[in-house]
Amino acid sequence: MMVSLRRTFAIVLRQFYLIQGSPARVLPLFAWVAIDMVTWGFITKYLNAVSGSGFNFVPSLLGAVLLWDFFARVMQGVTMAFFEDVWSRNFLNIFATPLSISEYVGGLVLSSIATSSVGLIVMLVLATAVFGLSFFVYGLLLIPYLLVLFLFGIALGVIGCGIVLRLGPASEWLIWPIPALISPLVGVFYPLSTLPAWMRYLSRLLPPSYVFENLRSMVLKRPGSPYALLWGTALDLVFLLLASWFFSYIYHHAVRTGLIARYSAESLS
Repeated sequence: MMVSLRRTFAIVLRQFYLIQGSPARVLPLFAWVAIDMVTWGFITKYLNAVSGSGFNFVPSLLGAVLLWDFFARVMQGVTMAFFEDVWSRNFLNIFATPLSISEYVGGLVLSSIATSSVGLIVMLVLATAVFGLSFFVYGLLLIPYLLVLFLFGIALGVIGCGIVLRLGPASEWLIWPIPALISPLVGVFYPLSTLPAWMRYLSRLLPPSYVFENLRSMVLKRPGSPYALLWGTALDLVFLLLASWFFSYIYHHAVRTGLIARYSAESLS
């Protein structure tokens, strides 16, 4: 079946109308990331003032917060667009149309690109204008590393949507903590060598660990792994394939069993 860009953009347009008609949906696009930037910005300024070592904490800590918030916003951009259909019990209306599952997921991804871009712009403005974070420290490799985080966020967002579709709306509380749960494994604020050996094995399976480990090396003027970007991208592709298969499998299971028709605010077995 051919993918229709028109139907895909219809999902994006629906999200736009929802946001346009509700200021309560607009504020979270930039408010929480702004609070994170301000809080961590002042923390880094305080550490610079009291450490006395001459080490600049802004690119290592504030930069890490910015990148991790970007990843979290990408993931939540996918899940929030999906949750709008969960809360409004809109699945039967959507899938009664000619819309295919790939077009629907594509619409969720495009919605995430739009919403996460707003958060990224706000974070960049605050980090550079207020706290003096210079992205020249990272070099041009920052762009492909952002792409690695973006793809992983999309993959986890699609997996989270599949979990909620299978278990019911109450399971959305299993999805919100995912970025916080994996952050200790990927070395957002510290080297992976800090972790015990068994945790390092898990870290090697997560693309963000290659991003933060190598960006930290750049800040410290140390050579990073030349293969980190390749490994991170390869793992992203694996996660994206698994996420696509998982969501498609759950969707077809929901259709075969009538689960999608019985979708309610209660957990489903």
